[in-house]
Amino acid sequence: MVTIEDRVVIAAGLKAKLTLTAIAAELDRSVSVISRDIRRHRVGPAGYGPVSADSTARLARSRPQQRKIDADPVLAARVRADLRHSRTPRQIAGRLHLEAGDATVGLMGSSPDAQGRLVSHEAIYRWIYALPKGELARQGIMLRSKRSARQRRRPVGERSWDRIVGMVSIDDRPEHVADRKVPGWWEGDLIVGKGGKSAAATLVERTTRYTLILGLPQGKKADGLADALIDHLQGLPNFMRQGLTWDQGTEMARHASVTIAADLPIYFAHPHSPWERPTNENTNGLIRDYLPKGDHITSHQPYLDAIAAELNERPRAVLGYLTPREAFERLLLANVASTG
Repeated sequence: MVTIEDRVVIAAGLKAKLTLTAIAAELDRSVSVISRDIRRHRVGPAGYGPVSADSTARLARSRPQQRKIDADPVLAARVRADLRHSRTPRQIAGRLHLEAGDATVGLMGSSPDAQGRLVSHEAIYRWIYALPKGELARQGIMLRSKRSARQRRRPVGERSWDRIVGMVSIDDRPEHVADRKVPGWWEGDLIVGKGGKSAAATLVERTTRYTLILGLPQGKKADGLADALIDHLQGLPNFMRQGLTWDQGTEMARHASVTIAADLPIYFAHPHSPWERPTNENTNGLIRDYLPKGDHITSHQPYLDAIAAELNERPRAVLGYLTPREAFERLLLANVASTG
């Protein structure tokens, strides 16, 4: 079933004049599904509107269905708990299948036992959108999406920065990094607060999507960032310090000190090329749910650790619905076993 969130992406793609193939790839759906939904719900000169398309689709469903979640208190408790911790319907459904099929996988933090219950992500979406207006908020649930259409990208102007001495280009990074099979390769960047006066460093391990958020009491200053990176990374085992890819911001002017102290090679992406750090860019979007743009960013490390911990407890489809924490810990244990 095509969800309202899917239709928002479709509408944004059509507005941006993307091909149906590109829209389908972004949604991980077949082109025929996207084409059929557009054909069914395009309305005159106004074109395709996600809300009107979803309303039409709802009216077209002839048989009211008894909702599986409402009929099962155990399943309902699990779904509500996971939604409260910002897990998406796809993540919830995938994780339930993983727990039911793998006895070695335990419960995630704050998740009640589903006792083997299964539900599709489509059923969770149908349940969510059938609730009365305001009911989600009354249950303490806040969905991730806060806008009805994707923001259009604007041409990037010329950015000025002082050249960083001794930069090593991402072009010189080993080729095997691209397939994500070798752990220990990180992507990083800053998220900056109001007026550029506060900042935090974000790091994501490419294989497991394990996330770190580092407080920076000195804001964007290079010395403070170098100290934070060294403090948090030098304690990792060697196999988890293969390299770090960063933007060409002057905050990384002390990269040589980090490389020496933490034994961590640092590579720099090309200017205006966020797609060269895709995992970090996506994660920064998730972090902005907790640290919105325009707000002051705290340097209180326990608070930032709590945000990272919640992100690391979200099951990921790309990890077979393990959480980043579980995937990261499995690699650490495997390394101990192989070297012990």
